[in-house]
Amino acid sequence: MSRQIVLDTETTGLEPSHGHRIIEIGCVELIERRATGNDFHQYLQPDREIDAGAIEVHGITNEFLADKPRFADVVQDFMDYIQGAELIIHNAPFDVGFIDAELRRLENWNPLDSYCSIVDTLVMARQKHPGQRNSLDALCGRYDIDNSQRQKHGALLDAEILAEVYLAMTGGQSALSLDTAGGEDGDAETPKIRRLPSDRPPLTVIRANAAEQELHRQCLQNIENAMDGKVLWRDS
Repeated sequence: MSRQIVLDTETTGLEPSHGHRIIEIGCVELIERRATGNDFHQYLQPDREIDAGAIEVHGITNEFLADKPRFADVVQDFMDYIQGAELIIHNAPFDVGFIDAELRRLENWNPLDSYCSIVDTLVMARQKHPGQRNSLDALCGRYDIDNSQRQKHGALLDAEILAEVYLAMTGGQSALSLDTAGGEDGDAETPKIRRLPSDRPPLTVIRANAAEQELHRQCLQNIENAMDGKVLWRDS
């Protein structure tokens, strides 16, 4: 069984080395590339002030977090949840750095990669789309994923959006759907199939004209010349 956890965090600032802390964790579980609804979401009391610039990004205030648990209170539940999964994270060094910093503050915990494998979707996107913008918003636009609700950053919302981006970017489904209703026989594991009506009009076939066929012939000839005649279509 392939289990993946798409993870995002929100923080009090940019640098854990400066004492900044995690204030929100959001995770979406995928099993065999399907969302299960078994998500993990937790706001955290950081025991320090949130930078004004960070509040502008995520909108989470010190007052809102005043009665929330601390990382130490939820660490066991969180680590049990992600144990053994493949973590999917956009710009993984940022989130992993913060989680590792939190784990170092506690006893008996090792770095995150001791418990999970980690995939960085920013690295994936840069390899797939070199020289282009590869922020989460940019990838949503590239893969036609609706991020209109993303007025502010939020860990769970961003994890849900990243799950859709990851599925699209890796060539599978591009909609994060919990719908596993079956086909006509009611099998819950059978995906729905939309059948086309039998009386639908025939598809229009547009054939290449003489000029286009000649351009195609010339293109093949150029390839053949470049390969010294060693081309597969001559053997087919």
